[in-house]
Amino acid sequence: MKNKTVAAWLAFLGGPFGLHCFYLRGLSSPLGWLLPILTALGLYGIGRARMYGLDDPWSWVLIPFLGFTISGCALTAIVYGLMTPEKWNARYNAGIASAAESTAGRTNWLTIGALVLALSFGTIVLMASLAFSFQRYFEHEVEEGRKISQ
Repeated sequence: MKNKTVAAWLAFLGGPFGLHCFYLRGLSSPLGWLLPILTALGLYGIGRARMYGLDDPWSWVLIPFLGFTISGCALTAIVYGLMTPEKWNARYNAGIASAAESTAGRTNWLTIGALVLALSFGTIVLMASLAFSFQRYFEHEVEEGRKISQ
């Protein structure tokens, strides 16, 4: 039985490491293996920014991978939490005879807590990632424009 509340919390807290994918689809989930790679690239970008400063072009290319991965996993937690029990049980608990009556797909207060935190934290991370990306990109373009004009 795959529990909707557990999946929502795994997507929110452990999503960048693919934990929700492994929980729902097993170790053969391609997305479950891709998410840690994207997270590692973002963390490497943060390391480069700390080492070389924010003017390092690779850091402002790599850091958004982390932010977009976290926001995407928060969105996944929201989708899981808002899924109807019938749809949840049909998709993830299909082998159970009485899947329509199962409590695994029901929403409770822990599910709502995951939704609220995923919505707020995911939005903050997404906006920060977009702001950082666009700021660095436009600063780079202004600098290249100055080089051309001189």
